[in-house]
Amino acid sequence: MAVKKSKKLLQFTLDDRTDTDRTIISGIHKYYEPEELVGKTLLAITNLSPRAMMGIESCGMLLSAIYYVNGEERLKLVMLDDKIPAGAKLY
Repeated sequence: MAVKKSKKLLQFTLDDRTDTDRTIISGIHKYYEPEELVGKTLLAITNLSPRAMMGIESCGMLLSAIYYVNGEERLKLVMLDDKIPAGAKLY
């Protein structure tokens, strides 16, 4: 969902197969609408210290690639095959 009072932040609740949901805040609203990402399998770094953003504690970071097309910045989240289960560890 979009974070209130922010034009660029989206708030995600991730199922990482732990006992509690993980909230991640990401500044990607310029590139994605929240409904585009529902049900997607995203790659996240989850061993980071929590960080407050707009008063919401973010407990991780989504991985993405930034690149340019004709001088315009683009961003793509790293998405995994949906056959990889939530909470899988990558090596």
